[in-house]
Amino acid sequence: MAKSNLDSKKRIILILCIVSVIWIILCIKVAIIQFVEGDKWKTKSENQQYVSRSITAGRGTIYDASGEIILAQSSTVETVTVNPVNISKDNKEKVAKALTDIFQLDYEKVLKKVNKNSSIETIIKRVDKQETDKLRVWMEENNMYTGINIDEDTKRYYPYSNLASHIIGFVGSDNQGLDGIEAKYNDILTGENGSISKMLDAKGNVIGDTGEAYEDSKQGNNLILSIDMNIQAIVEKYLENACIENVCTDGGNVIIMNPKNGDILAMATYPYYDLNNPYQINNEELAGIWPELDSSQKSTYLQAMWRNKAIADTYEPGSTFKLVTASASIEEKIADPDKKGAFVCTGGIEIAGRRIKCWRYYRPHGSQSLREGLMNSCNPVFIGLGQKIGVSKYYEYLEKFGFLEKTGIDLIGEAKSIFLKEDKVGPVELATISFGQRFEVTPIQMITMVSTIANKGKYVKPRVVKRIINSTTGETENIEPVYKNQVISEDTAEKVLSMMTSVVSEGTGKNARVQGYNVGGKTGTSEDGVNTGKYVTSFIGVAPTDDPQICILVTLYNPTGGAGHQGGTVAAPVAGKILNEVISYLEIEPNE
Repeated sequence: MAKSNLDSKKRIILILCIVSVIWIILCIKVAIIQFVEGDKWKTKSENQQYVSRSITAGRGTIYDASGEIILAQSSTVETVTVNPVNISKDNKEKVAKALTDIFQLDYEKVLKKVNKNSSIETIIKRVDKQETDKLRVWMEENNMYTGINIDEDTKRYYPYSNLASHIIGFVGSDNQGLDGIEAKYNDILTGENGSISKMLDAKGNVIGDTGEAYEDSKQGNNLILSIDMNIQAIVEKYLENACIENVCTDGGNVIIMNPKNGDILAMATYPYYDLNNPYQINNEELAGIWPELDSSQKSTYLQAMWRNKAIADTYEPGSTFKLVTASASIEEKIADPDKKGAFVCTGGIEIAGRRIKCWRYYRPHGSQSLREGLMNSCNPVFIGLGQKIGVSKYYEYLEKFGFLEKTGIDLIGEAKSIFLKEDKVGPVELATISFGQRFEVTPIQMITMVSTIANKGKYVKPRVVKRIINSTTGETENIEPVYKNQVISEDTAEKVLSMMTSVVSEGTGKNARVQGYNVGGKTGTSEDGVNTGKYVTSFIGVAPTDDPQICILVTLYNPTGGAGHQGGTVAAPVAGKILNEVISYLEIEPNE
């Protein structure tokens, strides 16, 4: 009996020990789950119960200067997502197969997403509703709705494809601006995303009677550009023709600016590209070997295609820069436009032991006034003026005309000019600067310079966006013109415009004449680099000169056609054709 009691006590003690050990193990396990793995299990629980999907906000609309013509807008499309944790194991392959067949996707990639232990996975973005309707039919036929979502989304669309492509830019797959206005004003154009959220039970049913919580998206704000679509179309037509006819191997660009307020009415760089297909190369030769190129080569060519040469590339302006020298010399009372015999061209001029030739050294211009020197584009005249102005004073005018800093135009990628430091400029360097060589500026700096002259000598900053419209309230924010310093006096500006008129009526710019109107301008020809054998030909102008409404700059890179590479024979005719149509479109009264 005693032995039996002893055995019973031993069994009880053993059981208590086993229970205690199990209890300790359970406590340890609970502690691990609570304190070590708590976040993991909490996340897993939330993934199974709480589902939230984003609703992409539409980007603001971009209009041309009229405020009516749409240049960029967001159209409604749909995005398909899945909730993997709410699709049963038995249905995962079936769902993946359906999604693959309907949207022509890679089955293995889709199946991998469907099998993930996550709350939401994106299957395909921004597809047309006619495609997602096929999925809706399949879901209805198979009575399978849990875990598959079709949500409204937005896609950027450009109604005119390649019109103003280098100005407008484009967006990436995440709807973020990557170039042009789309990138520069991305924060303003981007709206606020909305969301759809709900709580689900283990079977994927909505918990309780709350249903879906829906937070609507807010569209981004709209922009009204200074670009006039009709003027832009005129410019692009003639620029393309000029580049093809003159075989411009490196393309070209044209800018038209309103000198009174800085509005860029048109800005085109050729060749253009399709904004709706920005990753499609626009060069037939490259397109033929595109599949053979590696990603680095493709990126290089695409960056070049997207590059807005009007603001991002520098060039030697050549004789168009003589307008700066002429303006400074008149302002400083060093020269008068019509003083007879003030200059004599003997075919060249000696500077610091080096003879610099006139372009017509073989038949010197002889005795000339400043007006005649500009009409003839005589280098020795402007070399002499540069020497009289002096390095220090000349650099003051470079600064006042805005050549020593960026214009600050509201586009990304603006380049800086390239000048020698003032203390490095000797007599020869000053001589070459005075007639537009051995330094580089951007086309946007040049059009701003001539607009300063046309605006009675007052600098006005170029701009591309003139109004922002709040998409919610409709309120309009006007972006006011920015005027800076008085660079030259009104009297000097009038004299320079008068000389520019003579250049077109009687001088090297004759091919830019427009019947019935006083057009002023200056031609330019320069080398594209040192000993490259390439040239840049250009024409810069103002119309009409008695009351300037528009300024124009035509720049063509390496023309190799039969017309040669001189500004008067290649660029001036292009400017004349553009001005003729633009003046007619703007209904400017004849004044000649």
